[in-house]
Amino acid sequence: MRVLWTELALQRIQDIDAFISMDSPVAAEKWVGKIFERGKSLSLFPKQGRIVPERGLQKLREIIVGNYRLIYRISSKQVSILSVVERHRLIVEGDLQ
Repeated sequence: MRVLWTELALQRIQDIDAFISMDSPVAAEKWVGKIFERGKSLSLFPKQGRIVPERGLQKLREIIVGNYRLIYRISSKQVSILSVVERHRLIVEGDLQ
């Protein structure tokens, strides 16, 4: 299955990377690598994440990576990674563009 990263997801990763880099560029690089590896794994196992609790939809799922939620949608031919948000935040419409 194909994995597609949305502009919003990539922008959020870039923002988080910049924030973590202020304290530790090495930690930021490791975190970004981990996020992309977890996203890549969805091509083989798209249902590995749990259903997003705020939405309750089978096709809208998330994977927890450290302190962040990788939010994605499953369709018949691809997985679309919609956003990356802090773990404690509730998902709002702006997170799912």
